[in-house]
Amino acid sequence: MTSPAHDGYFADPFVLRLPGGGYAAYGTGRPPSPGPDGTPGDPGPRAFEALASPDLRTWEPRGQVLERLAPEVGDEYWAPEVAAADGAFWMYYSVGHGISGHHVRVARSDEPFGPFVDCGTSLTPDERFAIDPHPFQDDDGIWYLFYARDVLEAARPGTHLAVVRLEDMTTPAGPPTVVLEPHDDWQLYESGRSMYGGVYEWHTIEGPSVVHRGGRYWMTYSGGAWTGDGYGVTWAVADHPLGPWTHPADAVPLLDTASTGLLGPGHNSLVVAPDGTDVVAFHAWDRPDGARQMHLRRVGFTPDGPLLGGPLG
Repeated sequence: MTSPAHDGYFADPFVLRLPGGGYAAYGTGRPPSPGPDGTPGDPGPRAFEALASPDLRTWEPRGQVLERLAPEVGDEYWAPEVAAADGAFWMYYSVGHGISGHHVRVARSDEPFGPFVDCGTSLTPDERFAIDPHPFQDDDGIWYLFYARDVLEAARPGTHLAVVRLEDMTTPAGPPTVVLEPHDDWQLYESGRSMYGGVYEWHTIEGPSVVHRGGRYWMTYSGGAWTGDGYGVTWAVADHPLGPWTHPADAVPLLDTASTGLLGPGHNSLVVAPDGTDVVAFHAWDRPDGARQMHLRRVGFTPDGPLLGGPLG
């Protein structure tokens, strides 16, 4: 068991190694407390918490960094990830109303800590529901956007993973490609879930993160219900960002409650530490008040798959 990297609420952590040195972390913040009369609390003009660090060990809060959109677009902002490209910083995120209507969007800033301003369009207009965007740049400079989306026409209906190549940082180059469907019983989100006018054994995989190591592409992603101890992170491998992606039948989860001692570890991102080693950032339910907090652990990529290491020390 490890202590959180930052004491505050910080869900869905994404850590970016900054071009000029140091690191920025972005996460989903705690929803505002309701007013005395039970009405929703004021979320303020911005969304998403940000932290700064010189070394992944000490973190300084930098406030909220995304300018909110008009209320009719959505009131829930989830899972930001940021890419540095073309002399700017690009934040990919989802926004919707509660747990419905989420779509992936992108915002731009000249600085890593914002303010980020939305670029004015949905990147997933043809999806029922899309969340957890992950921008990935291949060695040839091409960018891809991985994300999670709802799919009903499958052996395991629920939230699946897809990828689309980007023409530029705000424009998909074509239709999405299937990455993975839920593939294990532990990825059950809810039995008998009422969704889209039907009732489903709803399975979920989400929160993809991709790196290129040892000549292959490795993706870590979460599965199950984020609300409890069944949540965890597993992995898949491919020879190209567009796949085909394979999850070995004997793959051991990278993160789960049994192996970490943490409740519901999940929604990971991958980043390179100052010493050149890989680090996985993830959240877990660490406090009695229901706070999700950010953890950091070393991770190594072997021919047989990723292996979880110890804390940064």
